[in-house]
Amino acid sequence: MNKAELAAEISGRTNTTKKSVEEMLVALTDVITETVAKGERVTLVGFGTFLRRDRQARETNNPQKPGEKIKVPAKKVPAFVPGKEFKDTVDHK
Repeated sequence: MNKAELAAEISGRTNTTKKSVEEMLVALTDVITETVAKGERVTLVGFGTFLRRDRQARETNNPQKPGEKIKVPAKKVPAFVPGKEFKDTVDHK
């Protein structure tokens, strides 16, 4: 399901225009992205938590030249931890 299909589904369930729902989805993703980029968490109870994790710098093998080591710099990555209700629904519990 892509963003347009999601907007259409939500629009049908909430009796709201598709355009209005699309604007809300854009606002939602913008707020989550900006908040996580600042290092803060966004928790939607029952659904999950969006957060930022720090990956340490490391050394690994170069896949293009086996035997050669390359350095991978430290970086910040987004993460999502699903909530209990979400996990249970997916697992049909």
